[in-house]
Amino acid sequence: MKRRQFIKKTAISSLGTLAFPYILPSGTISAKTTSGFAEHVVFVLFSGGVRHQESVGKRYLADSQNVFAEDDLDIEGNILYNLLDGTAPERKIAYGTTVEGETEGGQPIPRILGQSLQQQGTLFQEARCNTASHFSGQSSLLSGNYQITQGLRDRPYNPTIFEYLRRHKGLKATDTWFIGNRIGNSTSLLNYSANQTYGAQHGANFLAPSLCFGDAGEQFLAYAKDYHADERNAILEMRDFLNKSFLTSGAPIPGIKNTEEERENIKDFMDSTFARKNGLGNPLRMPPTVSNGDGMTVGYACEVLDWFKPKMLALNMGEVDACHSNFTDYLKALHSADHAIGHLWNFIQSIPEMAGNTMLVVAPEHGRNLEPNVLQDLNDWYAYDHSDENAFRNWCLIAGPEIEGGRVIGSEGNPVGNTAQCVLTIAEAMGIKQDVINAGLLYNNQSLFDLM
Repeated sequence: MKRRQFIKKTAISSLGTLAFPYILPSGTISAKTTSGFAEHVVFVLFSGGVRHQESVGKRYLADSQNVFAEDDLDIEGNILYNLLDGTAPERKIAYGTTVEGETEGGQPIPRILGQSLQQQGTLFQEARCNTASHFSGQSSLLSGNYQITQGLRDRPYNPTIFEYLRRHKGLKATDTWFIGNRIGNSTSLLNYSANQTYGAQHGANFLAPSLCFGDAGEQFLAYAKDYHADERNAILEMRDFLNKSFLTSGAPIPGIKNTEEERENIKDFMDSTFARKNGLGNPLRMPPTVSNGDGMTVGYACEVLDWFKPKMLALNMGEVDACHSNFTDYLKALHSADHAIGHLWNFIQSIPEMAGNTMLVVAPEHGRNLEPNVLQDLNDWYAYDHSDENAFRNWCLIAGPEIEGGRVIGSEGNPVGNTAQCVLTIAEAMGIKQDVINAGLLYNNQSLFDLM
């Protein structure tokens, strides 16, 4: 960030509302804001636990399997070459476009970006996090506070970045989106908090593409199906589907008060997306190589970006969580996620309203252990959980307007930053930094820009 420059610049119409139960009214309580320097933010939650050694460390197999293997696996290399600088491993390629059933071989996914995001932005290569918990890690990325003591299936106690932006910047509901890779655990509860000052009236739209546009979505949501009073069983099935999609407590769906204009816009988006998914019209903008659910999540996020041009969109990826039991699948998920993020950044540049004025933030929720567990995959490679000090090693990459390219901050001996500071970093970019600080609910009152 060029600080001096920055300082100077300082049924589906009815059913659709149930399918998006957290689409909220556009009314907000606004406070004084500064202009900020980004008009849009896209925040990628690299969820599931990303081990520092294989990601920013670019160690491939050298620090994970070589110590335990009978053959020589002292192989380094960068498998995130859209995100980071560095060449790919020269041998023992066990990721990329492998054929189903293969445990090694195949070809790496071709690079998308001509210049890595590291070269286009600033990398905090040795940041920290204060948790090795999935829920606490995810909620800290979105709320800026660690909520370690709260229950897994509770909403965050502290406001999310969506709520801060809607309350203090005056954004409408369709300006903010959270794209979830699933509905399990607490993913569908992270679009707004339990804080009474903020809460549902300032929350973001939540969409789980794998469910909404999967088989169940085709059955209950597609083609604006109308239900009649004598179709009791179908209505009950629909209610069960929606409850599984968006609720975990069985409580009534919160009041849905989106404007008629927003309602119709969402209906049109759903109709268009279902039609294109089924071959009617232009194909969906999926990453060129869609090898897992993360790729699909990113593809549908691209559709939301293109349709709504939201001011704030966060998306959650989680296939790397395979590392608990399958290290090979973990490497493949890392590599596929890098491909998907490269596609996402390229796609943003193709949207005239977002090109050149969108900040991208990428951060894992936490790391993974230094030592493996006892599980081995078909390559006889050991798996890794997340519970020790190594799991607190983290990183964050930001790119976009006013952010210095090619800058690397921090080292193992001198960690800089905490990934919970992403919230205030986004708030600063969007011009509401002081409003968020004044709320008094952050882990730390410095943004990552303050550490540059």
